[in-house]
Amino acid sequence: MKALFALLKDYWGILCRPSIYYSLGFLTLGGFVAGIIFWGGFNTALELSNTEKFCISCHEMRDNVFVELKDTIHYTNRSGVRASCPDCHVPHEWPHKIARKMQASKEVWGKIFGTIDTRDKFLTLRRELAEHEWARLKANDSRECRNCHNFDFMDFTRQSKRAAAMHSTSLASGEATCIDCHKGIAHKLPDMSGVKGW
Repeated sequence: MKALFALLKDYWGILCRPSIYYSLGFLTLGGFVAGIIFWGGFNTALELSNTEKFCISCHEMRDNVFVELKDTIHYTNRSGVRASCPDCHVPHEWPHKIARKMQASKEVWGKIFGTIDTRDKFLTLRRELAEHEWARLKANDSRECRNCHNFDFMDFTRQSKRAAAMHSTSLASGEATCIDCHKGIAHKLPDMSGVKGW
């Protein structure tokens, strides 16, 4: 036990005053290498948590919203282009992605305490959860939608008359955003009774 205490005391002395034991060049190089290892590990963990496989690893997502996604054009379509969970729910740009990941920590808290661990609990909170996501998309001008759907590349002549009219006027002018008209595009709508306009 005394030997362990002495060893820890020696290491503590090195950590408190490393320049006595190691050169400045060695410490700089060591800090640089440690930074690369930390950044690589952090980025790897971030990207692993940014996959559909990770998202549906908990039954709350797999058994509720993922099942619904499988029945939509975002999952299976004639072109073979598929949107996965992170495509719609995690921004691509670094600062926005980190902010979203920090918000997602509340979802981990919900997982730990079983907020929606049964289908009945999920259905009870479904509208509240949907409204949070709609508000987030409204606030960021449907940023995640625009990663794939860009007005600059839309051919309005190939759209239905109604879609072309909406896209070329109110949406293109900035009066509305994608989520205003496309609620329920990838997941079933919650009970919207009592909501004006539904």
